[in-house]
Amino acid sequence: MAEDKDREEIMVAEFHKKIKEAFEVFDHELNNTVDVREIGTIIRSLGCCPSEGELQDLIAEVEEEEPTGYIRFEKFLPVMTKVLLERRYRPVPEDILLRAFEALDTAKRGFLTREELIKHMTEEGEPFSQEEMEEMLSAAIDPDSNSMNYKDYITMMVIDE
Repeated sequence: MAEDKDREEIMVAEFHKKIKEAFEVFDHELNNTVDVREIGTIIRSLGCCPSEGELQDLIAEVEEEEPTGYIRFEKFLPVMTKVLLERRYRPVPEDILLRAFEALDTAKRGFLTREELIKHMTEEGEPFSQEEMEEMLSAAIDPDSNSMNYKDYITMMVIDE
């Protein structure tokens, strides 16, 4: 039992260090606060992939009673530590991503055109924002073929544990 407790304390200490480092990148005023709009980027940089709804719930949990547009480190740290300990918002496994792209690629070509990708990402399910779409296109689309080889994209996208 004591060994488990020690292991958890070490994990918590490592998480605190990672969270602090990620938070500090966006703490431009060096006053232990970040713009609320940066929270999603910080959370994703820590290997978590919440949906837009989950992200809004997390923000609501760390925001002040009267929202200021800024998130304080003291409120963010315990919530984010709990998220990491519980391994919430894990990325989707590679094989499931591949099956999802293959389902969109009805012609079984191994790629999606830029137009197909935009259509699927903005008209289906939880649509991408303009900013998210531009970010994905800049990373995913091969400028020579104007398409996305999704196997290559998945390999690039998957976070190594």
